Amino acid sequence: MAASSDLPRLSGEIRIDGVLEKEEWEGAVRIDLGVETSPAENQPAPVRTTAFLIEDGENLYVGFDARDPDPESIRAYLRDRDSAWEDDYVGISLDTYNDERRAFQFFSNPLGVQMDKIHNDVSSGGGNRWDLDASWDAIWESAGQINDTGYAVEMRIPLSQLRFPAAPGSKTWGYDLMRQYPRNRKRTLASNPQDRNRSCYLCQVGKLQGLDGSQPSHDVEVVPTLTASRIETTDDPALAPLSSGEKKVDGGLTMRWGITPDLTANLAINPDFSQIESDVLQLDVNNRFALFFPEKRPFFLEGADYFKTPLDAVFTRTVSDPEVGVKLTGKRGDHTMGFFMAEDTETNLLFPGAFDSDSDTLDLSNTALVGRYRYGFANTSSLGVLVTARDGERYSNIVGGLDGRWKISDQHSIEFQYLTSDTEYPLATAIEFEQPLTRFSGDAAKVRYEFRSRDWFGNTEYNDLSSGFRADSGFISKVGSRSLGGVIGRLWHGGEQNWWNRVRASIHVDHEVDENERLLNHQNVLRVGFGGQLQTWFQFALVDSREAWEGVVYDQMSLRAYAEIRPVGALSFRVLGVIGDKVDYSNDRLGKTFRMEPSIDWNLSRKLFLRLKGVYAKLETQDGEQIFDALVADSRLTWQFSLRSFLRLTAQLTDVERNQALYVEEVDSHSRDIGRELLYSYKLNPQTVFFLGYSDQYLDEDNLDGLTVSDRTWFMKIGYAWTP
Repeated sequence: MAASSDLPRLSGEIRIDGVLEKEEWEGAVRIDLGVETSPAENQPAPVRTTAFLIEDGENLYVGFDARDPDPESIRAYLRDRDSAWEDDYVGISLDTYNDERRAFQFFSNPLGVQMDKIHNDVSSGGGNRWDLDASWDAIWESAGQINDTGYAVEMRIPLSQLRFPAAPGSKTWGYDLMRQYPRNRKRTLASNPQDRNRSCYLCQVGKLQGLDGSQPSHDVEVVPTLTASRIETTDDPALAPLSSGEKKVDGGLTMRWGITPDLTANLAINPDFSQIESDVLQLDVNNRFALFFPEKRPFFLEGADYFKTPLDAVFTRTVSDPEVGVKLTGKRGDHTMGFFMAEDTETNLLFPGAFDSDSDTLDLSNTALVGRYRYGFANTSSLGVLVTARDGERYSNIVGGLDGRWKISDQHSIEFQYLTSDTEYPLATAIEFEQPLTRFSGDAAKVRYEFRSRDWFGNTEYNDLSSGFRADSGFISKVGSRSLGGVIGRLWHGGEQNWWNRVRASIHVDHEVDENERLLNHQNVLRVGFGGQLQTWFQFALVDSREAWEGVVYDQMSLRAYAEIRPVGALSFRVLGVIGDKVDYSNDRLGKTFRMEPSIDWNLSRKLFLRLKGVYAKLETQDGEQIFDALVADSRLTWQFSLRSFLRLTAQLTDVERNQALYVEEVDSHSRDIGRELLYSYKLNPQTVFFLGYSDQYLDEDNLDGLTVSDRTWFMKIGYAWTP
């Protein structure tokens, strides 16, 4: 049963230093994290954790006394913020509207490394308190220290960083206190038990009462930025050397203003929306559809969950280089709303199709608008409206529609979305990419039913996207298709006496056709996975499929395997492997593939961290002749000087060899791309930052005489968060 606690008011002062001074926390309410919710099911916690909560009218203070019988085994490393998810850590979840829909979450590892995020039971489907979408960043204080009995963490969370109703008197918030305790097994300890037959998280948390007289502030945050860069590049590395670009210095301004307690505005003028770090490299060989890269820019990340819908109709990376951006997000009672506008200096376009997709960037400015409204009613159900628009010279795309989620019971839910679009491309673009030459329209629909209980799970989903549908403000790379699929699965939960924690088995069937009812794809998948000691998880999938390509239907059989293990606290391995049949899309035939994607995370010391990710793939004919052999490697070595600063070296490699005799069209027999980046980062908080970096790119192709530099960049960025 969820706990209820009264929150006392602080009369003195608490220093946030990671030391739980008795006299400072003497008046705080004490709450035990006495329940292990995973992998054990609401059993007594194996170690003692006590939390302390108190407030002073402007801040919420949270302290943790995390005991450990072997302090040497505590996993804690210096890291950048939002990066310590594999460490020991403690935290609190705050449902400030007490509507069991959305919660602010704050975590810290034993050294004070901050992690914060927003949990949304509506858009995430609920049920998972460890949904690691850490895109939201707040300005708060934390400190931690390892001691003889375990470790202690102290937090000061300003109420100005939270949104909550402006009501007189005492407040009632939902809350949950958590501890992650990773050893041979990765254990979750909490202040509230979790019923696995209820597919919601926030409906099972405790209630916190207090904060009498506290009111949400009209939070103001002004962040001026200064960015300096110099880029050297060449259009043809084989013929022309690098040309020295001009030194570029830009000033910008971003601002957040709590207009009312329920409505927040964000403004960006001449913002530096460039990314500080390179995306993780992906292999783009023998792919039909565009690759997805996540959003990383702070202006778009704040309040991103307000714009989520069942279909990916909002993807802010379509906004490339805006001169100005405005965003409004808010919640009042059962009403949630979001709006953003950006004046973009160029236009990114994705041209979806039934069999493949293409993309282009036009030297054409556009105005991008997104409007979102959602009305919530009982049991985290909701109805919503979405409108997006992009408009430029001889170009426009307008999308609008309805969506909803109906939580029928604790185990059953249905979500749906219907969208319609109206699009017009510039004539030259339409001709080049074989798009309609005049204005055209299309529709998209999705319906999904989901069932989740302690031991069984399943879903069925129907998608219908007409060939004329375009969501230029989103990421939808496939249209002109209809699909119907479903999953049914079973879970088994192990106990302390078992070497395994969990076994998961499922059957997945999916059938997809085009608008003329011709087969596009049919898949039958049998999947089995199990997890155990050393934080292991092994999963195997047997895939039987039929896939249409260029008028031919290919029968394919493949085996996929995934494994992860943490043999010691500082080292983890992950690997995904695929072997079996695969269509060669470049040459219209069935081949045999072998693909492996390994990943290593290694804490070489408390300050030094190495991450290696790679993809190796090869494709052969049915007779065993090699069509291509491809390798992608992404390595990142980070020296974390302190909680606030680090130096990171990134090296990326793409190496592809092709058998020209087996290709229909002319291709390079060998191509290689090497990129390097050195970045120094200092963060006083998420907005007060200093970045200094250098990057370069080298190419090697058939027409080049060895590795040749193609790009070179120096950059610096300074940002300062002023909070009056």
